[in-house]
Amino acid sequence: MLKKISVQQLSLGMHLKAFCGAWLDHPFWRTQFVLSDPNDITLILESPITEVWIDISKGIDVAPSATEDAAPMVIAEEIPEPAPVVQEKTSFNDEVKRAAKICAKGKEAVVSMFQEARMGKAIEAEAAAPLVEEISNSVMRNPGALISLARLKTADDYTFMHSVAVCALMIALARQLGLDEQQVRDAGMAGLLHDLGKAMIPLEILNKPSKLTDEEFALVKTHPEEGHKLLLEGKGINEITRDVCLHHHEKIDGSGYPKGLSSETMSLFAKMGAVCDVYDAVTSNRPYKAGWDPAESIKRMAEWKGHFDPAVFQAFVKSLGIYPIGSLVRLESGKLGVVTEQGEQSLLKPKVKVFFSTKSQAYIKPEIIDLARSPEKIAGREDAAKWGIKDVDRYWAGDKA
Repeated sequence: MLKKISVQQLSLGMHLKAFCGAWLDHPFWRTQFVLSDPNDITLILESPITEVWIDISKGIDVAPSATEDAAPMVIAEEIPEPAPVVQEKTSFNDEVKRAAKICAKGKEAVVSMFQEARMGKAIEAEAAAPLVEEISNSVMRNPGALISLARLKTADDYTFMHSVAVCALMIALARQLGLDEQQVRDAGMAGLLHDLGKAMIPLEILNKPSKLTDEEFALVKTHPEEGHKLLLEGKGINEITRDVCLHHHEKIDGSGYPKGLSSETMSLFAKMGAVCDVYDAVTSNRPYKAGWDPAESIKRMAEWKGHFDPAVFQAFVKSLGIYPIGSLVRLESGKLGVVTEQGEQSLLKPKVKVFFSTKSQAYIKPEIIDLARSPEKIAGREDAAKWGIKDVDRYWAGDKA
C-alpha cells in the first residue's frame, strides 16, 4: 500500500516510492529505495520537494504521533499518473542551463549504474526511466542544447557521459525517423544502457592514454556481449535495449562485431545505435585523442562506405544539421564563427557567432549572424588549430564549456 506524506514525516526505514515533483528537484537519481542514512533525509528536507510517496509494504509506516498535526494523507494502490506536461520550445540559451543540470545528474546516475553492475546488482529499467524522460523532454524543448553540451566531456568521464550523449542522440534520431513516443523512449533507454558492458572492463584499460595492446583491445571488444548478459539479468529491460547493447558495433557490410551482422540482419534500432555511438565517440575528447569538429565528423562519417545505413545516417544528419552546434565555420566574408543554433528552414543556414577575421588574422567583437536572414554564406569548415584558436567551445557554451 502506498501513502503520500509530507517530507517532515520521513524517518529511517521508510521505503521511498516516488518524489512529488520534478526529477531535477530531488537530490537523488534513483527514486525508489529504503531510507537508511540520516543525511538522505536532510538532503530531501533541503530540496524543493515537499511531499513523497512511501510503500508501507516494503518499509515502516508513519509513526502515529507524526500524523496528529499533519494534513490528511492520501492512500493508494498505485501512484496516479501525473498530467502530461506539454514541452514548449525554448531558446538554446534557456535550455542549456537546464541541460547542464540534467547532464550532471545523468552522469551521477550512469556512474551509479556501472558500480551496481560491477557489484552484481541487477539493473532496473524503472530506475533509469526518469532520466530518459528528462533527456527526452529537453531534446523536445530544444534539440541542440543537451546534445551539444553532452559532447563536452573530459577524457576521464567519457565512458559515463557518453551514455548520456548517446541517449540524447538516439531520442533526436528516433523523432527524426518519425517513430512514436514509446519507441522514442525505448531508443533513449537503449542509448543510455548501450555501453553497460564496459562496467566489466578495468578502468585502467578504458582510460588508458596510449594505444591499447591487441590483448587489451580484444578485452574491450567483449563489452557488447558482457552488457547483453547484464541486461538479460536486469529487471524490465526490453528487447530493443538488449539488441542495441549487443549490436551497436555492427556494420551494414558485415565487418562489425560481435556477430558480423549485415544491413539485412541488423534491426533499425541497432543501425541507429551504430551511428549515434560513433558520432559521440569521434567528437569527444578521449584519453588518447582530441575530438574532431562536429561538422568534420559528419563529413568523414559520410565517406565511410559500408559502415552506416544510408537512410538512418541521412536522418541523423537532419536531426543534428550539416554543421552541428559547436562547428567552426568560415563565412564567405572571411570571418570565422561557431554554429550556435540550427536554422529552422535550411541545414545550410544556421546561426553563427563570428569572433575572428581571417583577413586581419585577429579576434573581432563576437556577433551572432542568422544566415537565414543574411546575405552571408558558409564557405566551409575550418580547423581551429590552423588559426591558433584553442577555446572554440566557450563561444557557444559559455561558462558551461
